[in-house]
Amino acid sequence: SCAMLRATVKLCCGIAHDHLRRLPGLKITAVVAIQKDMRGLVVRGSRHLHSKIPHYIQRLMGKETAACLEPAGDVSPSQFSSMDLFYITQGETALQRALSILQQHTSWQAETMLDAVAAVSSAALPGLGKVFRAEAVLAVPVARLHQELFEGIEQMPQWNPTLSQVKVLQRIGTDTLVTHEVTAPSPGNLVGQRDFVSVQHRGRRETAIYLVGTATHVEPLPLQEGCIRAESRLSCIVLQPLAGDPGRTRFTWLLSMDLKASAAGWIPASIINRVLPQSQADFIKHLCQHLSATACP
Repeated sequence: SCAMLRATVKLCCGIAHDHLRRLPGLKITAVVAIQKDMRGLVVRGSRHLHSKIPHYIQRLMGKETAACLEPAGDVSPSQFSSMDLFYITQGETALQRALSILQQHTSWQAETMLDAVAAVSSAALPGLGKVFRAEAVLAVPVARLHQELFEGIEQMPQWNPTLSQVKVLQRIGTDTLVTHEVTAPSPGNLVGQRDFVSVQHRGRRETAIYLVGTATHVEPLPLQEGCIRAESRLSCIVLQPLAGDPGRTRFTWLLSMDLKASAAGWIPASIINRVLPQSQADFIKHLCQHLSATACP
């Protein structure tokens, strides 16, 4: 029924809340329930699905609303398991959240950085806590950055010394990855070594490419010795051609992380608030150095 469908959509939306997001079984159940309900309505001939159901969930179910558009080629439910659909939904949910933040008139406060090639600012946002935004203009086209940051994600440790490993655990369609990233040990590191299990998802809006990441759950993936499993609440890199100069790219990166407590105990917020923006600036610096070293003569 439509009432049941609305209830399951609310369940799926509810999993974004902090107190529920650690329950992967609930998330998977919600996706499967929506899939079953929507397919049942279509089979019974309903052409009036609730207009407020997010477009990406409709695509996951393989059917559109009354407009009867064909579903996207990358998201055909027949070729994916429930777990695959769960990962895709996580990626799309993170993308929608990032788009909402980018469209808000938020008061961003500038962060003081040392030797930075990017301007970094921050804002406290509901459900995420402190979010850092790094902005830069890079002297390469969008396609080159897209290749380095998504297609070539496993090669990142070759040019980014803060990472010791990036491994793609699963590829789902053309736009979604499940990855395991391990930071490199570093003398004097204020927070210690961390690893992350994340969904990486690619989206496109007009001329921009959005590369989003968010923490996920993979069984079994044991903890790395000497590492603490941290979580990316939200990461979103926006690559947009610079107006009037498509050979350059406007680079924007939103980042919110839960680094978790270290073996020595709780990490003060003052340290986290120094480490995260500096890590963004360092990443962009290493990226620029790599792009410069590998530029075509």
